[in-house]
Amino acid sequence: MGVARDLTPPRTESEPAIARADRLERLDRTRIGLEEDYRLALIAALKVTAAGSWGLFDHRQDRHDRARVEKEVAELTELAETIDEMREQLWLEPFALHQEFLASRGPVAAQAVGEPKQARAWLERMKEG
Repeated sequence: MGVARDLTPPRTESEPAIARADRLERLDRTRIGLEEDYRLALIAALKVTAAGSWGLFDHRQDRHDRARVEKEVAELTELAETIDEMREQLWLEPFALHQEFLASRGPVAAQAVGEPKQARAWLERMKEG
């Protein structure tokens, strides 16, 4: 493995160490709450897709499908951007769940599973995690 690094953000002279630690702790609690909000919003969108509504994964590249899920995808993306900003301040890796979601979107091969089946697989995987 690599050499261990100190990932603690540098302390400024104007911020006492205890106050800074409290601020980072509050930020981390907020981040954890937002990540749970993201997870719940994604699960809700996946349930709709699993029930047969296409568009969340944008496999068909259909404008009607995109319009149907535009609000949910925008909300997930906005929430993920906020989470990533917090993670950056806390010296954490980018939010993996959103990265996985983005990677699963877009055109697929003709023999790929449909969006409802893919959504059910995501729901099963998220249940285990």
